[in-house]
Amino acid sequence: MSASRIPNQRAIVDRRALTDAIGEAVQEKGGAAARQRVVELLRGALAAGRAEIARRLADKPSAGHDVAEAQAFLIDQIVRIIHDHVVGDVYRASNRSSGERLTIMAVGGYGRGEMAPHSDLDIAFLTPIKATAWCEQVIEAMLYFLWDLGLKVGHSSRSLSEMVRMCRSDLTIRTAMLEGRYVWGDQPLYEEGTRRFWAEVVAGTERQFVAEKLAERNDRHKKLGDSRYVVEPNVKEGKGGLRDLHTLYWIGKYIHKVRDVSELVTVGLLSQDEYRAFRRAESFFWAVRCHLHTITNRAEDRLTFDLQREVALRMNFSDRPGKSPVERFMQYFFLQAKVVGNLTGLFLAQLDEQFAKQPRGLLAGFRARPRMVKGYRVFGGKIQALGDDWFEQDPVRLLEVFAIADSEGLEIHPETMRLVSRDARLINGDVRKDPRANALFLDLLTSRNNPEMVLRWLNEAGVFGRFIPDFGRVNAQMQFDMYHHYTVDEHTIRAIGLLARIEKGELKADHPLAHGIIHKIGSRRALYCSVLLHDIAKGRGGDHSVLGAEIALRLCPRLGLDADETELVAWLVRYHLLLSATAQKRDLADWKTISDFVEQVQSIERLRQLTLLTIVDIRAVGPGTWNSWKRQLIGELYNAAEERLRLGHAQHGREERVTAKKARVAERMGAQAALVEDAGSQLADAYWIAEPEDIIVMNLEQLAAAGTAPLTIATEYYAARGATLVTVVAADHPGLFYRIAGGIHLAGGNIIDARIHTAKNGMAVDNFLVQDPLGRPFMEDSQLARIKATIEDALANRVKLVPQLAARPLARPRADAFEVRPRVEFDNKASNRFTVVEVNARDRPALLNRLARALFEARLMVHSAHIATYGERAADTFYVTDLLGEKIDAPARIKAVEKKLLEAASEDSVEVEAA
Repeated sequence: MSASRIPNQRAIVDRRALTDAIGEAVQEKGGAAARQRVVELLRGALAAGRAEIARRLADKPSAGHDVAEAQAFLIDQIVRIIHDHVVGDVYRASNRSSGERLTIMAVGGYGRGEMAPHSDLDIAFLTPIKATAWCEQVIEAMLYFLWDLGLKVGHSSRSLSEMVRMCRSDLTIRTAMLEGRYVWGDQPLYEEGTRRFWAEVVAGTERQFVAEKLAERNDRHKKLGDSRYVVEPNVKEGKGGLRDLHTLYWIGKYIHKVRDVSELVTVGLLSQDEYRAFRRAESFFWAVRCHLHTITNRAEDRLTFDLQREVALRMNFSDRPGKSPVERFMQYFFLQAKVVGNLTGLFLAQLDEQFAKQPRGLLAGFRARPRMVKGYRVFGGKIQALGDDWFEQDPVRLLEVFAIADSEGLEIHPETMRLVSRDARLINGDVRKDPRANALFLDLLTSRNNPEMVLRWLNEAGVFGRFIPDFGRVNAQMQFDMYHHYTVDEHTIRAIGLLARIEKGELKADHPLAHGIIHKIGSRRALYCSVLLHDIAKGRGGDHSVLGAEIALRLCPRLGLDADETELVAWLVRYHLLLSATAQKRDLADWKTISDFVEQVQSIERLRQLTLLTIVDIRAVGPGTWNSWKRQLIGELYNAAEERLRLGHAQHGREERVTAKKARVAERMGAQAALVEDAGSQLADAYWIAEPEDIIVMNLEQLAAAGTAPLTIATEYYAARGATLVTVVAADHPGLFYRIAGGIHLAGGNIIDARIHTAKNGMAVDNFLVQDPLGRPFMEDSQLARIKATIEDALANRVKLVPQLAARPLARPRADAFEVRPRVEFDNKASNRFTVVEVNARDRPALLNRLARALFEARLMVHSAHIATYGERAADTFYVTDLLGEKIDAPARIKAVEKKLLEAASEDSVEVEAA
């Protein structure tokens, strides 16, 4: 790496400004006392530098070398500043002996001057003799600074002789030192180390090194699939990836002492064109790796299916006829891997006739002056207590300091935070009853600034759990499942943060419904308290909703809520799962579903509050839990319930509702309006009530186009639901539903909703909403064609569904860590026409197919299916009747159906192919 190649270095890091800021902090507080401030300055500079590099990556998404070199340059400057601060301010030695010398070397990938955003920092400290006490102090202090910055440091500390001995005996250490690069410290010592490395380690071992490196490469390939074309390749370690390119460079450097890849041309190991191909492939792989680290925010080097599409998007791959962006991206990826394979062959061939080194790196900070704010000292944007006994004098200040920090936009000084943590024990029954303390807490909870951040501080300091002991009980409480990503306290604080962001209008695009209703609610305080308390009784045994409502009735008056607000909060906590369960597990086209829901909710204020609580609760579970499908379901239920509450309970006659919908569909269809009476006359009233207008339009067009064909399948991306709509029109026969479901599963699809209809002419019209295992729609032509083909094969009996589905790997093998006992529930009150059957079981491929087959074997008709997944647990709901269209109410029949479903849901049941 050549620092001069990096444009506008000070935008990444202004070393002089940062050094000056650290100098001021030291001058003010002294070397050791300024540590916290120094760490903050360094952390700020590191974050700013990374942000600038990320911006450059976004601007030039294929400039892999530039980004990798800029990252190493940023770390170089941070390391140099830390060294100068430690040596100059913390462990200043005025008269050092010849043994008290230290040089800092970058080794490994960092030594090459290339790093991805989350690469390990590999660093070697070199001393002339065994490290003296001063050297050890400096090394330890530097490492602690680096760790405080959140860097993952791989480090060694050796004398010159130890370095030589270790390099001789260990290939990994020798390879790391081979790429050793001077960063800072005693330069003559570095040069002496380099001289001894080449003279005492390398000389005479060239052939051995090459043989060992190639053997190491072969072992690595075997471990990672031994193919350049594994569908989820490892960019760094995989065959044809970065590590293979590095191996060529190492070999060239070891043999010819080259300092840069370009010198491989000079020594005759690569031609000019091959060098350009080397650089092109290396730059591409570096860009991909940097994107992976940026997207995942970790050292992720595996290009998994879910990341491939995102990286393709970021690297500006566009579609071409017959090829999607991700297909083009992966094709280019494999082409570059192939180039690397070719280069390796040419390089090694050239090496047979004969036998290879590299470059280096700069950051920012700022300040303030003391003032008094509401009795507190404020300096550098941080609020400070005025003495060691500040909180002892008035324990309510333990809440006040956070409230002032929030209202004034300040941080809390680390020393003050330490005092708060120490004195949190002062919060006792008297403080909890104090009206001022409760008013301050309510101000924090309902803050219009950033309640999430301040409540997190409050929680970290231990004040939150002391002031609200019930919250203290769920602090750091893990929910052992694949659905919840966070502890209960973190989930709750995140949910409060989401609510605040919705209120500020920051999430309008993600949550249009919530954005539209949040400013219409009657009580903000009740809403924020309900979010705080909705999971507060988790882990106590019993129903956490019921127990939480009891806590709300006790706690809300203490916080200053009036009787109406308290009653509202208790109701919201008691029924906080009602809306999501109804939306995801019930048929929203069934009039009875809406009636039962409205009967529970009773008022528009409650409906709005419950909707907002539901949305933030689901989204705060973890990344990917909230999706457009859930948004659609919750929106549908909200709109239907709001209309019913607003207009009263008068039910329009079934006939009038069907007629009105037909008129709206005819209007949508324009010139094809006649299809409403032609094809539409074959469809019963139940169909017209159940299906939304846009799907009816598509179904009618498909029915008209099908004519007398025994089978037609339509697949298309359905943006409104964030899913793919699959419509099958086929001659109806027993077992049709489970076979279609099996075909969709075989194509890699998950069914999230299904409606099954039979027309008067005996044709089935079945609509399925399908997503991939990561909750995304299928959009590419090849994916849609595969779904069609597998359904056709399943219906024509060209595939044996059971063995094929059994052979499919689990989408999430981690689910094996959790036990989910299968459970079946029957509800004859949830619908006027159907028996509602809900099956809970461990989620796995083709579960729906197995359950549908069990219902078929039990001689039941499935009219609609609704699929909800909670991590490793699936909840599949079926609206069924017997073959005569009647509900299932005989106890013996219910028992028999339950037995079949439990067998299908259990994971050790023996499978037999149904006829």
